[in-house]
Parts: sequence; structure tokens; C-alpha cells
Amino acid sequence: MEKVKIIAYYLPQFHPFKQNNEWWGKGFTEWTNVAKAKPLFKGHYQPKIPSDLGFYDLRLPEVREEQAQLAKEAGVYGFCYWHYWFNGTELMERPFKEVLLSGKPDFPFCLGWANESWMAKLWSKNGVTGKTLIEQTYSDEDNIKHFEAYKVAFQDQRYIRIDGKPFFLIYRPLDMPDVKTFMQTWNKLISKSGIAEGFYFVAHARNEEECDILRNMGFDAVNIGPTTRCKELYKGFTKERLENKFRKILSGCPNMVDYKHINNIIWKKGYEDHDDVIPTLIPNWDHSPRGGKNSLVFNHCTPELWKEQAVKVINLTKNKSNKLIMLKSWNEWGEGNYMEPDLKYGKKIINILADSLKNDGGTDR
Repeated sequence: MEKVKIIAYYLPQFHPFKQNNEWWGKGFTEWTNVAKAKPLFKGHYQPKIPSDLGFYDLRLPEVREEQAQLAKEAGVYGFCYWHYWFNGTELMERPFKEVLLSGKPDFPFCLGWANESWMAKLWSKNGVTGKTLIEQTYSDEDNIKHFEAYKVAFQDQRYIRIDGKPFFLIYRPLDMPDVKTFMQTWNKLISKSGIAEGFYFVAHARNEEECDILRNMGFDAVNIGPTTRCKELYKGFTKERLENKFRKILSGCPNMVDYKHINNIIWKKGYEDHDDVIPTLIPNWDHSPRGGKNSLVFNHCTPELWKEQAVKVINLTKNKSNKLIMLKSWNEWGEGNYMEPDLKYGKKIINILADSLKNDGGTDR
């Protein structure tokens, strides 16, 4: 019997590169925001400090090896590396390219295209917000160029395949003027190359409305982002909605959601129970290192509640034909969204996921 496969989103922005130096100051990495984060309300767990791996640099191969080893310990099947392609210009490509060229770590992977324009954020060195730093554009020519640039990755024996097809996720599919043509072009190109008959295309959706649209556009599966579902927790004049409003007015606190509520909305009938919708696991979320008081924070992210969520999603998924789960995320430290060990919990979050999977017989490899 096929076992559950957990694929973890992986952020490569833990090394300096030319554009970040120009836009946000020399030496800027994701750690810049993480290290300067401060608590914004009583009991707010900030800053979040890494333990076992420290403030690592992804240019070091031994760091990437240690990450893969920790992921294996957690029962994670593979990484979904975010990649940033802007009509031939690539950002943060070095870590993945080195994984590809070196053949290490020997750990399954796939790609997720973060296809959105980059805007100046709150940490911009000149204080400008809303300015476009690099624009995401699309063309038929670029579709071909993009495929050819990553063709070698799709041939790699470590690349994750579903039913023989390379897994490829698109973050903002509805922003594309003609995503159907993009998929048709790539399917033709990979078939012609002899690598596979086609791709296993996955769309990321922000909500159920987007999911409904995307399920009818030719995607093999859709993954719904859990953070946007929080909005429905504040429909009407609920106690928590009013408390959030008062906190924001009186003390400038960020928007807060009690983590216990996430377990109630992480799986919805009519969506996650269908084979063409991939469920999500999310151990934590705190965007305040990036967004300050304009952020969303999951409060009270305890190991006990994480275990409750992991057991629930894994047990429900093992009853499906499609046994994929997306883990958000492996190392999004700037969003307080990570599995890697920190000073507060150590490897507890990792161990809980591993234990939850053991009850299912482990993860397929």
C-alpha cells in the first residue's frame, strides 16, 4: 500500500546575492529580519533563534546535507524548492543549482515557481514601499526558455514524479495571462525530449474560490494556502475579531489567530478530501519579522496542537488515493514558518511529525 508523502516548501534566501545587496543593503539575507525581530505583545515568541543549524549560509554544502538529514528524521519525503524566474533572470538560484550539479544531498526534490513581481518591502534600505523591484512578465518565447533552463533538473533521478510525471507547482497561476498554454507548451516539450509524457502540474490557491477555478483549468492538483483561510474566522462580530481590532487600535498589535483554530480549518470537506486537492500541514506562522505590526501571527503554536494537526491530516490523507501532503514550510524563518530546530523547542516539532507518520507506517521513499 502506498504511504503518505510529505513535500516541504523550501526557501533558498539564506545567502547574499547581487540584487539583495542592491535593493536592501550589502549582506542582506532572510536572517537580517529574523535576527532583529522583537516581541510585539505580551507572550509573543520573538525573536526565533535557530539552534542546531545556527544562522546558516546555503552556499555551504554541509548545511544542505544537514537540512536533508533533519528532513529525513522528520519523515519528509522531499523538498519543493522555490525558484524565481523573471523572463530569463533568476534570483536565489545558487543553492538549488549547486544541489543539482553536485548530486548532493541525495534527497528527493521538485520545483515551485514563485511567479510574482518583487516589491520593495518594509525592510527596504531607503524606506520605499510598493516600488517594483523586478517585474514578472510572460511570453511564449519565455515559456520555452524557462523549460530549457530547468530541463536538466527534470532529468535528475532525485526529481519527484507522480505517476511518472515531474511535479511542478505554480504559486500564482491566475496571474498568468494564459496558464493553459504554458502547461500545454511544457507538456509538449518534455514529451518531445523523452523525459516524461508530461508534467504533474500543481496550482497554489489562496482560497476555495480560486481552487474551484483552478480545478477546471487542467491542473492535476491544487494546494490551498492555509493562512488566507483565517479570514473566515473573523466573519461577523466574533469575540476574537473584536479583540483583534481593539488590540490593533490601542497597542498596534498584529492580527492574531489562535493556532487551535487552524486545526479546524486545515481540512475541508469538498476540498482536501478530494484527490485533486493536496492538503497542507503548517506548524507555525508569524510574519512579524517581515511585516511588523501589519502581520498575521498564529498565537500559541504549541507542540501539542501541532501533534493534533499532524495526526488529523495524516490519518485523513492515508484514506485517499492521492497521498500527497504539502508542508508549509521547511525553513521560512522570516515568516515564523519552519520545521528546523530552534532554541525554544529544539527538534520537538520534527519528532512529532516523525511519530505521527510512524502510526501510518512511515513515509514512502
